[in-house]
Amino acid sequence: MSIFNNKVLIITGASEGIGRALALALAPQKPKLVLAARNEQRLKELAVECERAGASTRVVPTDITEAQACQGLIRQTVETFGGIDVLVNNAGMSMWTAFEEVTDLSIFEQLMRVNYLSGVYCTKYALPYLKKSKGRVVGIASVAGLTGVPTRTGYAASKHAMIGFFESLRIELAEDGVTVTIIAPDYVQSKIHERSFGADGEAIAKNPINHDTFLTADACAAMIVKAMVARQRLLLTSWRGFLGRLVRPMAPQLIDGIARKAVEEETGS
Repeated sequence: MSIFNNKVLIITGASEGIGRALALALAPQKPKLVLAARNEQRLKELAVECERAGASTRVVPTDITEAQACQGLIRQTVETFGGIDVLVNNAGMSMWTAFEEVTDLSIFEQLMRVNYLSGVYCTKYALPYLKKSKGRVVGIASVAGLTGVPTRTGYAASKHAMIGFFESLRIELAEDGVTVTIIAPDYVQSKIHERSFGADGEAIAKNPINHDTFLTADACAAMIVKAMVARQRLLLTSWRGFLGRLVRPMAPQLIDGIARKAVEEETGS
């Protein structure tokens, strides 16, 4: 499978977690990878690994919460590789606190800027090139974007917004040959958990849950690559995701209970 051979792919949030694993999973197909995140050193380290596996790379340190920076990311991609075939909107942040306990409400705006608006900005500036290549837009959302999750009010809201945006965009682009794939993972092993906002707006700096039970980033990336190849509309990575999608309209309280139990089990509370 080498459908992305010589194709130009942008991955935001590429320095860690799913973004990093996805870049490494794609690299053997010898694509042209544009790696974006704020941590330039981590991006450079990733670029070396990807190039060893066969990819060409361009590192673009980017604060994706700023529209101008996203425009710059797209401009540098086109200047380097001549176009865009795939845009993976992966950058994300989370929170881990009950709403009642929040003392810094700015985290809600920050979560929206990172998880939702960054995808809007990058997609807006990439769209002319994606239409030309009849390319792919990929949004790494979350199962929390399909249901409510306690202690993740702001995170879930931002992922709901992301999914609503990309589902609407898919309809708008139906006649242009550009497809939209939404990824809704359940828990994945990633540093996003320890970097989650606490009640005071600071990173909690520790993993509050049983990380070992989660899907690995590598396994998640392998699933995402398959979904990208197939131009799949929606990828759910767990039975909870499937169950929530199917059962929630008929038994919403059951799904609420499953979400509550999942958080309680993972935190041991």
